[in-house]
Formats: sequence, C-alpha cells, structure tokens
Amino acid sequence: MRNAYIYILIMAGVSYAIRVLPLTLIRKQIKNRFIRSFLYYVPYVTLAVMTFPAILHATQSQIAGLIALAVGIVAAWLGADLFKVAVLCCGVVLAAELFLV
Repeated sequence: MRNAYIYILIMAGVSYAIRVLPLTLIRKQIKNRFIRSFLYYVPYVTLAVMTFPAILHATQSQIAGLIALAVGIVAAWLGADLFKVAVLCCGVVLAAELFLV
C-alpha cells in the first residue's frame, strides 16, 4: 500500500511539472514558427487520439465503426458540418449493425 502512495505522488508531481514549467520558463512570446505550429495542432491531435479508439470500440462490431469512420471522413472532406457528419455516421452504424451483424 505504501508503494501506491509513492506512485500517486510521483504522478502528481510529473503532471504538475508538465503544466507549471512552461508557464514559469517561457515568459516571452514564442516566435519560432515550428514551435508555434506544433502548439497550434496539439488540441486537434489530442482530440483525435481520444476519439479514434472510441469510434471503433463503441459499436458492436469494429467493421461498423470502420465504415462509419470512412463515411464520416468523406462527408467532412466534402464540406458537411459536424452535425450532419455525426447524424450520417450514426445512421451508417445503425444500418451496418442491422444488416451486417
């Protein structure tokens, strides 16, 4: 049990350091183009990393999830807004699970 508290303290320290160190060490505006573009895309990558596994595992079969993912990517590529993409993907999953599974 003692090791669990040590692990929790280490994880809390690392998590705190990751959030506090950039605020304390970087006081000027970041002018490096590479770092600015990297920081710009971090939220999108984080959202994708959290969402992608859920798309495949939220359905009863991964095939339905993959089909809905492909349809959603195509719909978004063609300019559909978020609501239309979500409704379309839900419909595709429903149809795929009714007819394929």
